[in-house]
Order: sequence, then structure tokens, then C-alpha cells
Amino acid sequence: MDSSRLLSELIADHARLIERIPRIDGIQRSAERLAETLRQGHKILVCGNGGSAADAQHFAAELIGGFEKRREPLPALALPADPAVLTALGNDDGFERVFARQVDGLGRPGDALVAISTSGNSVNVVAAVEAARQRGMTSIGLLGKDGGRLGALVDIAVVAPHAATARVQEAHIVILHFWAAVIERRLFPEVSDGR
Repeated sequence: MDSSRLLSELIADHARLIERIPRIDGIQRSAERLAETLRQGHKILVCGNGGSAADAQHFAAELIGGFEKRREPLPALALPADPAVLTALGNDDGFERVFARQVDGLGRPGDALVAISTSGNSVNVVAAVEAARQRGMTSIGLLGKDGGRLGALVDIAVVAPHAATARVQEAHIVILHFWAAVIERRLFPEVSDGR
């Protein structure tokens, strides 16, 4: 297959999934829940592996730094962001506990955990959700494929229904940007858009 045809097929596949996003179950309810978590003075923890780790950092940065508005920072923390913590926990407790241990140390009742997994089956993300439940936190899964194991564990599952990891990740970034926009509009309605 020549590269121009490949590009056209990838864009067409991407567009089909992106057009489905407004109909994904839980997408608006999760946005409102995250906004309410922050409105009540709680924080958001975010976790994921690989590309989902980068998405976790991206989302936390949008909340702390500002998405479309110049406003007060919001309390958010990407659990994959600190290599010293990750390697210490991975060495001492095993990689499957690197996020759960951080949830145990940082999570409080009323906080929210955004658990990102393109398969829905990441063992360390499952363990983080289980830890969040034990601490009285809300858990929101940003998932792919059929939602996997996490789809049944989280309080709200938002599933990008596609088998290809790359397409799921593309949908996830759109959903994360939607959540950031809703949060800003709910919490800072008086602040004008733009930088």
C-alpha cells in the first residue's frame, strides 16, 4: 500500500471514531463528576501506561496550568510523572503496585482517579482503581476496545470503541480536552477564554 492511500485510510478510520464520541456512554456524566470533585475542594489523580501515561500528564497539566482560560490552578497529579517514585515502587512492591501505592498515599475520600487504559486490562491501573475504591474515591475509566476488566470496576466507564490502540488514543485526547473544557466552564464561568 502506498503512503498516500495509507494516510487516507487512517484519517477515515479516525474520523469514524471521532464522530462517535458524542454518543459514548458516560462522557458527559464523567465531565460533570470531575468538575464537581474539584468544586468541592478535592483533587484528581490520573494514571496510565505508555501513551496513556503521557495522556495522564497532559490532562494534569491542562488542569494545573489552564486549558483555554488563564485562571487559578486546579489540584491534579499524574501518577506516572515521577520516575524516582515509579522505580522505587516498582523495585520494592512490583510494577503492578506503582499506581495503587501512590493512591494509598495521596488519595482521600472525595478525590477522583482517572484511570486510562486502551485495553481496559492494565494490571497496575486495575490495582489503582481497587485502591481508590477502598479510599472512598470516585473512579473514572478512560478505556478502549470493549472496556476490559476496568469497565466493570470503575464508577463511570468511558470507552472509545475501537480495536486499534492508536485510534483509541486519538479519541482519548479529544475526550480529555472535552473534560478540561467542561471543568473550566463550570468552575470559572467569569473568566474569559484565550490566553
